[in-house]
Amino acid sequence: MAYKFYMPTLSLLGAGALEDAIEEMKAMGLKKALIVTDKVLMNVGLVNTLTVLLEDNGIPYIIFDKTQPNPTVKNVEDGERLLHQENCDFIISFGGGSPHDCAKGIALVGANGGSIKDYEGVNKSKKPQVPLIAVNTTAGTASEMTIFCIITDEERHVKMAIVDKNTCPIIAVNDPNLMMDMPKSLTAATGMDALTHAIEAYVSTAATPVTNACALQAVKIISQHLKTAVMEGHNEEARSQMAYAEFLAGMAFNNASLGYVHAMAHQLGGFYDLPHGVCNAILLPHVQSFNKKVASKQLKELAEAMGGDITNLTDEEGADLLLDMIKKLSATIDIPSGLRDLNVKEKDFTILADNALKDACSLTNPIQGTKEDIIQIFQNAL
Repeated sequence: MAYKFYMPTLSLLGAGALEDAIEEMKAMGLKKALIVTDKVLMNVGLVNTLTVLLEDNGIPYIIFDKTQPNPTVKNVEDGERLLHQENCDFIISFGGGSPHDCAKGIALVGANGGSIKDYEGVNKSKKPQVPLIAVNTTAGTASEMTIFCIITDEERHVKMAIVDKNTCPIIAVNDPNLMMDMPKSLTAATGMDALTHAIEAYVSTAATPVTNACALQAVKIISQHLKTAVMEGHNEEARSQMAYAEFLAGMAFNNASLGYVHAMAHQLGGFYDLPHGVCNAILLPHVQSFNKKVASKQLKELAEAMGGDITNLTDEEGADLLLDMIKKLSATIDIPSGLRDLNVKEKDFTILADNALKDACSLTNPIQGTKEDIIQIFQNAL
């Protein structure tokens, strides 16, 4: 059986990557950029890091900074309108997962027409998106290099999973210099998002030896460096290592896909407008506890990658060790212990479970559950 392996055309990693990206833009002959970002990054002045370089290199731009933490259909519509009004021929997303996903939606609709709703599901587009360069400022979502795009449909209160080969950016930029001032809470949430990507990819039914290698290395690095990155934001080594880890985790899930953690977290985010990484972190041990029935061997291997001593442990005991290690890591970096802390309501579990089972990420979970199974996992995570 042949496997597909999706990656950006070019990936730039390490200190100074942003400057290298500007040179690539010039070499490609790109004329005018639509910068997709958010108000927070504008207000703290981080976007100036990009715009100064564009101005110095004679590349004109217009800024769209209305991206919400959970980007919406309206965000995509507004951004696409600006793209055409300003005659931009390429897009630069600047930020974390929210600007990247919003930009992907704008780029996809900008080239293919219609509404972003038309592309919910897997490979619904016909044309490559408007050229997109993704500049990352967090170490977690890997949206800067994946074919995944998550957009909230405000009318249905659902996060749509758009999994499309035409949403992969042409250049992915991971410069740890842009990540130094991330607040502790965001560093923790995005780091646990990256850990979730690696773990879900490793137990996915679409996993391959290549994705497994990426996932295991990502888990190892995150376990060694996430706490330091949270506690010592300006630790260059920790920031650099987390940037590498989230990229490796992205390589894993971009090609092996994900599972019920993400399928369920998408619903929580769309329904309650909650932070994605925190939802993932809370759900992760509970979903993997469910997956133990068929994936205890892989979970034991992940426990070893996290630094656990699996000597003389059965597969199930090794899996339990992993669950314990995940919970301890979350507690160490102040992730809430349960969904109740996020004001999630048990009365909503039926609709959340229904929508989770329709999410594209659910397809590669190692065991397929019923609606009642999903409801039970939500209840366990309260």
